[in-house]
Amino acid sequence: MDRCAADAVQSVTGCSLGKRSLKFLDYGKMAATFLNLRTNRAVRISAREDSRSRAKERYPEIPDKYEAQIVTYQLMTDEQLFNVMEVAVNVAPQDMPGRPLRRVQCDACGEYVQDMREVVRSGKVLCRPCAEGGYYEMKAPFVEVHYADKS
Repeated sequence: MDRCAADAVQSVTGCSLGKRSLKFLDYGKMAATFLNLRTNRAVRISAREDSRSRAKERYPEIPDKYEAQIVTYQLMTDEQLFNVMEVAVNVAPQDMPGRPLRRVQCDACGEYVQDMREVVRSGKVLCRPCAEGGYYEMKAPFVEVHYADKS
């Protein structure tokens, strides 16, 4: 999920991208999966689509649909708001919370790639954007900058 629901999960759970205890996978759905690393038990929680229409049914006199939703959601039970299912989640060692397991430098752009996310092509170590293309395009080649020692 993205948008404000991701912020809500972070706020309520204390999980964060920075601690690597929150993973962001954008499938365009309003859902979150919670995994207990000690027990390996996981649940997936998704928003029920019919909860929006219930707001309109319960409070037709409130013209602002978002205001009607807020009022309705405060009165609804968890079961009326969410679908909950037990799921299995396999987390690779490189995706676990904690410090990176490994860092390597991309032979094309010079940036560092962490946790085995590099691609090896023709003997060269590449980051995914250099190997497969990314959301950005390099306009100039990588130039390493060395700062003068001021001591």
